[in-house]
Amino acid sequence: MSHGIEHRVGYGIALKVGAVLSFTIMGALIKATGSRVPTGEVVFFRSFFAVPVLVGYLAYIGQLHEGVRTDRFLGHMWRGVIGTTAMGLMFTALSLLPLPEVTALQYATPLFITILAAIMLGERVRLFRISAVLLGLIGVTVVLYPRLTSLGSEIGHLEAIGALVMLGSTLAAALAQVQVRNLVATERPATVALYFSFSSTLLSLLTLPFGWVVPGVQDATLLILCGLVGGAGQGMLSTSYRYAPASVVAPFDYASIFFATAIGMVFFDEVPTSTTLLGAAIVIAAGILIIWRERQLGLNRSKSKGFKQPPA
Repeated sequence: MSHGIEHRVGYGIALKVGAVLSFTIMGALIKATGSRVPTGEVVFFRSFFAVPVLVGYLAYIGQLHEGVRTDRFLGHMWRGVIGTTAMGLMFTALSLLPLPEVTALQYATPLFITILAAIMLGERVRLFRISAVLLGLIGVTVVLYPRLTSLGSEIGHLEAIGALVMLGSTLAAALAQVQVRNLVATERPATVALYFSFSSTLLSLLTLPFGWVVPGVQDATLLILCGLVGGAGQGMLSTSYRYAPASVVAPFDYASIFFATAIGMVFFDEVPTSTTLLGAAIVIAAGILIIWRERQLGLNRSKSKGFKQPPA
């Protein structure tokens, strides 16, 4: 690999790590608001203040006109409905569970993507990936088990609800990503990110009748920063794939457990349990196996020069 290619790939990895850190900080900012601001209002701030960041990014790279133009408006709206649901559920879980635990459960998303892609897109999934998904689901069960067995107390009841809500978020996020796979066949990744911020901003306004509040200065600052940091993360995420293959940068998603653990311990006095770390390690192992298999299939297809390879 030449020095120029190495530099580009390294830059792509750096952008992906920056995006992962940004999204972890975003979660911490939301968690810092506690339950003082309704979830729908949090989604609004997160989405609305991400728009100028994404518009500025597209203008900077000279793709604003192309980024706004689309022939698949309804596809973007459908992705927005599902993605906004996933976002709202995750924000609810953040108010009920420690940050590292929410992060660990979030790793179930690629597992559900594999299952849903087989069901909805007709992707054939054979023994290797089925085994990896089953391994990952075991890891998710390890994380969930202490919460689901602590329903006796009031605190345990709320945490169990938080765990189930987060699991619902990962399922919705997987469904949204399957829709994104469909969209990016004809749409730029930045266009998908921009229209998601548009649609989630509008959809969040539907929660106005359920009781928005006027946030204090501290909460308003946290929420605005949440949108700006989230928008920056989306921009870095989209750009990372311009410099490095998805199979190269994908494993760096799992750096979030280290960021979440550090932030949780320093700012929220949250020490992850051994069960959470064990479950996260199992899910991460399963995710990396799936990524590795996808990479091998991609390499095989390239070598075949167009001959069809058997799916995993």
